[in-house]
Amino acid sequence: MQRNWIGKSQGAEVDFRVLSRDNEDTDAKITVYTTRPDTIFGVTYLVLAPEHPLLSFVVSEAQRNIMEEYKEMASRKSDLERTELQKEKSGVFSGCYARNPVNGEAIPIWVADYVLGSYGTGAIMAVPAHDSRDHEFAKKYDIPICWVVTSDECCDDFEKPFSGEGDVINSSSSKTGLSINGLHSKEAANKVIEWAEKTGNGNRKINYKLRDWLFARQRYWGEPIPVVFLDENGETIPIPETKLPLTLPELDDFTPTGTGDPPLSKAVSWVKTVDSSSGKPARRETNTMPQWAGSCWYYLRFMDPRNSTQLVDKKKERYWGPVDVYVGGAEHAVLHLLYSRFWHKVLYDIGVVSTKEPFKCVINQGIILGEVQYMACKDQDGNFVSAEFLYALGEHTQERIPEDNVTKSGNSFVLKDNPSIRLITRAYKMSKSRGNVVNPDDVVAEYGADSLRLYEMFMGPLRDSKTWNTSGIEGVHRFLGRSWRLIVGSPLSDGTYENQTVTVDENPSLEQLKALHRCIDKVTDEIEATRFNTGISAMMEFVNSAYKWDKLPKSIIEPFVLLLAPYAPHMAEELWFRLGHSTSLAYEPFPKANPAYLQDTTITLPVQINGKTRGTVQVEVTCTEDDAFKLASLDQKLSKYLDGKTVKKRVYVPGKILNVILERESTKVGSR
Repeated sequence: MQRNWIGKSQGAEVDFRVLSRDNEDTDAKITVYTTRPDTIFGVTYLVLAPEHPLLSFVVSEAQRNIMEEYKEMASRKSDLERTELQKEKSGVFSGCYARNPVNGEAIPIWVADYVLGSYGTGAIMAVPAHDSRDHEFAKKYDIPICWVVTSDECCDDFEKPFSGEGDVINSSSSKTGLSINGLHSKEAANKVIEWAEKTGNGNRKINYKLRDWLFARQRYWGEPIPVVFLDENGETIPIPETKLPLTLPELDDFTPTGTGDPPLSKAVSWVKTVDSSSGKPARRETNTMPQWAGSCWYYLRFMDPRNSTQLVDKKKERYWGPVDVYVGGAEHAVLHLLYSRFWHKVLYDIGVVSTKEPFKCVINQGIILGEVQYMACKDQDGNFVSAEFLYALGEHTQERIPEDNVTKSGNSFVLKDNPSIRLITRAYKMSKSRGNVVNPDDVVAEYGADSLRLYEMFMGPLRDSKTWNTSGIEGVHRFLGRSWRLIVGSPLSDGTYENQTVTVDENPSLEQLKALHRCIDKVTDEIEATRFNTGISAMMEFVNSAYKWDKLPKSIIEPFVLLLAPYAPHMAEELWFRLGHSTSLAYEPFPKANPAYLQDTTITLPVQINGKTRGTVQVEVTCTEDDAFKLASLDQKLSKYLDGKTVKKRVYVPGKILNVILERESTKVGSR
């Protein structure tokens, strides 16, 4: 996404020599950038941007006044307005010509506002046969059109421009010795570039273009831009670093001015100033930075928020930076994330920060889709048709089916009343137009904020997109209810709870310690890996185990509440105070698993009878052969294979398997 936002194009820069009034080459040259060198024989005119530095040199005296008027008109338009494809093209002939280097022909130089001085070289070679904008411009001003690329996709009458690739035609010159006729576009482009580099008329070039992020905004709020403009000539002067930070003036009224000037222009005494270096009268910039300019580097300020002399202290930046994990949606990739990288690199280049990149790891969370919609297909007669016949159906309509009328069949969903009709199922991104937006306020009102928060994490891994299902929230809501009742006890007759818990100040059993520390270990690992859903599952297993205990030691329940806190902070905070604490659990260290309680002292031992596995028994890790056989003999499922039989041999591999070999009854083998 960042590569596409920046934009990369490969082509060549080619020089066109400006001609004198006597049609002789001058020292001046116009350099153009093109991604289609294969079309260079089709160039019938050049176009300069109104702000091109050579414009004053190439314009003839007869055209100078007209050119100045056109430049002034173009200066009133934004870049977006100038490059709008739908707008009618306008331009002015400069009165001057340039020489096409590949064939020596003289071509006119025009000026048009659809070419920007800020992109490429500020000049283009116009090939009206193979570019829609150039074609429209050439038609309007009666400029010749020369076709140099042909393909089966071209129109027969050559009336419409063809911008695709194909076979090159009309591209040969005896003057320069260059011919690319018959070559395919890519091969022809490479040959032109090689010729240009060999003859000194150009070179291979890669261009990058970053989209405008609209840095200056016409409003009051936002960081002021620290520059002034001299009154005498409009020169832009940066405010010295010693005069920073520049703060916004206090304004009672920062509504739009109605004149097109930003609201900040109302602070007349602030806007009118003096350049500190020259003492000359100046005017401050009245646009401000966008609201997210500061977010490009805010993470650095968190490292040293009270420093009044530096952006960030070097020692603190080296200690805290770079940021370990950046979490954000994919829509941030080309905005906050990309521009943070740009700003950070600049700060690195000037020695403010010690790393080239601001973030070590990026995690893009998935979006939550609306609830699944079930659609049934109908033919032209209004009869339901199963979804597998959709492509053969042709013209049809679709009808949304309520979830109550749907049932699952294998991997598909079908009509309850007619299981032969398979439905189309799809979940869409939430939007008002589809009517599938779930209002969080409604969910919180019915289930509570903790339930909503917990369900969003329980839906699936953080990085995955998930489908919302309102009925699914009831499961995690019940889990929170069970956790509350486990610790606080059953409600009183009026539905309220006493202000204490049912925990006891007793030492926990080994079983309870194992259950707790396995839960701690699992939840910790899953938080680190952003698999919050499986961390919740581990806590559910703990609660299920805890309901089987006769007593709940406080030393077991308190760490569990701390585990629950990142997932359900409101309820966990309430439980923490009920457990007798007077300060927030936010200041408590996160529990750590004790490896001693993570080891299993029992194993599941497979038992074979005459080589066939008949069952398993639970044994201690240190179990002997005799003890293992005794446990197997007492097992109801295994004992039936041993009753009345003589044990011939026992093969025991500690921790692996117990194989009991019985005497078999002798059988006679008859002759054939």
